[in-house]
Amino acid sequence: MIKKDSMIKKIGLVSLSSGIIGEDYVKHEVDLGLQRLSDLGVDVKILPNAQKGMDYLREHPEKRADDLIQAFEDESIDMILCAIGGEDTYRLTPYLFEEDRLKNALRQKVFLGFSDSTINHLMLHKLGVKTFYGQSFLADVCELESEMLPYSKKYFEELIQTGTISEIRPSEVWYEERTDFSEAALFTLRKPHRNRGFELLQGAENFSGEILGGCLESLFYFFDDQRYADSAEVLNRYKIFPTLEDWRGKILLLETSEERPTPEKFEKMLLSLKNYGIFEVINGIIVGKPMDEEYYEEFKKVLIRVIDDPKLPILYNVSVGHSTPRAIVPLGVMAEVDAKEQVIRFV
Repeated sequence: MIKKDSMIKKIGLVSLSSGIIGEDYVKHEVDLGLQRLSDLGVDVKILPNAQKGMDYLREHPEKRADDLIQAFEDESIDMILCAIGGEDTYRLTPYLFEEDRLKNALRQKVFLGFSDSTINHLMLHKLGVKTFYGQSFLADVCELESEMLPYSKKYFEELIQTGTISEIRPSEVWYEERTDFSEAALFTLRKPHRNRGFELLQGAENFSGEILGGCLESLFYFFDDQRYADSAEVLNRYKIFPTLEDWRGKILLLETSEERPTPEKFEKMLLSLKNYGIFEVINGIIVGKPMDEEYYEEFKKVLIRVIDDPKLPILYNVSVGHSTPRAIVPLGVMAEVDAKEQVIRFV
């Protein structure tokens, strides 16, 4: 029975990373996504700066931060939906944390995004807000097929209708990624492949804990400054990365981006987490399917070798993150993993 007061009635659409939804060449995608939200009975408020384009938002991280503040302050908005990921949302940090701007604006409401939005999830986690990881407006709601991908749509509609996610089971298929997002690609089909289901690489079949984490490349920003010289300094100045005590007893969520890191880069990023000490305090790891299953087998070997603790459970090939289709994972909610039954339940 769905409680009417749990339903999402109004979405605030924000561009906290890339400003791509303001570009003319994605207008056909944006229009399609807005129509789908309307068909679901949801009103949409596009925050003032969300469609000002890539160049403007690249130069004005403070405007992106302003939109997030406004989205939280607007009591009519039930859910904040990230337009897409990107690579520099860390630059919002001073504009959100100086003078407690974000803390003072917070209302408990649904926040959904993935990829670079991992940093935003950790910002909100620091302030005690539970969020949802795994989909975005452009990547999922604006899917170019005639409908959202069925598996993705199932979880998005559950979130819209109930304000939560009850459980995740494997998708029966996965899809090859698109290379053409032009208007000519409207209503063209993706190529599906049979999915293998969740794979338990090691450890107990049943484990539990609150899930925390996200895109591995984004987590690497806290430890490496090769892409942006100030990323690690900015994020660590405001203590955005959870302490080891905060990680204790949690389940680490990891997934890799469209950059498709090599096994060597994958290992380097995992080692940064290992050196921090995360693998010594968590209860288990959930790993998303790599895009197009590239390095699928190699990543499994790297995970086992780097973690080097056969008792730590690793659940692999979960449909979350950059590979399509995508589930939605509640962060900060107790999760119970049953690898044998092929289900992750949220209490």
